[in-house]
Amino acid sequence: MKYLITGGAGFIGSHLSEALVAKGEEVVVIDDLSTGDLANIEHLKSAEGFEYVIDTVMNEDRLAELIDSSDVVFHLAASVGVKLIVQSPIQTIETNVDGTEAVLRLASKKKKKVVVTSTSEVYGKSDKIPFREDGDLVLGPTHKSRWIYACSKALDEFLALAYWQERQLPVVIVRLFNVVGPRQTGRYGMVLPTFVNQALTGSPITVYGDGKQSRTFAWVGDAVDAMIKTSLHPEAIGEVFNIGSNEEITIDELARLVKELTQSTSEIVHIPYDQAYEAGFEDLMRRVPDLSKVERLVGYKPTRQIAEIIQEIAESLRHRIVQ
Repeated sequence: MKYLITGGAGFIGSHLSEALVAKGEEVVVIDDLSTGDLANIEHLKSAEGFEYVIDTVMNEDRLAELIDSSDVVFHLAASVGVKLIVQSPIQTIETNVDGTEAVLRLASKKKKKVVVTSTSEVYGKSDKIPFREDGDLVLGPTHKSRWIYACSKALDEFLALAYWQERQLPVVIVRLFNVVGPRQTGRYGMVLPTFVNQALTGSPITVYGDGKQSRTFAWVGDAVDAMIKTSLHPEAIGEVFNIGSNEEITIDELARLVKELTQSTSEIVHIPYDQAYEAGFEDLMRRVPDLSKVERLVGYKPTRQIAEIIQEIAESLRHRIVQ
């Protein structure tokens, strides 16, 4: 089959491209490099059946050509990272909503399957742990830009499901929970690569808030495998699936574990949210997925624990630092 991956030069997109190429599939990547990096797909450029296009999904003429010649579209192009979202709210809304609408509308013309990547952020401030796909979404007030990303991705989900219900466009939605691994950058506020980079360079490891908030972290290889399997399963069409890990850890514990595993001398420091982001910033105390739905469908189970993932990221970043 031939796959189109929007945002394919990004962290997850590059790993997805790599996995599909390894399976002998044809892959075309489109990325405007606003948050992606050609270095992420450099090793794929000479691979048989792999192509890349440097352009935005808002170039609808080019996007239409790429969709028409593909069998399945993985739509990953989006504004990501808390820092970018707080700093550039208009860009976040336009990229996430307008870009997704363009992909769905053009795919609908020839009924090309679309896998839309969403996020655990859509659960907002819900306290119903673990988060189930059929649970309520509880977002904060509109004057807090922290909720723009969650709202824009929730709207993406509504759009995708509307295209399925009204126009029979085959869609699958995956809600990703803190997917991590090599090639991920801390540039836009991703906590784990930030911690590892700080530890390796001897910089203070900066924990935002009191550090008691907990998260789960999923290895990118597991997430990509689940995304591919759900894209191929006929019963996944019109459904939403959590993809992540169920190994919960507080951010303070994560900082200490990173320091220990990297044998770092870095100091762990706490920074109030209003200094890190904006006044009145709201965060969730826990974010844990219910993975039973994706497990039932494709047998998904996380294969790597957080300590293994940290060591892999550290090895990757050590190589970059040496270079």
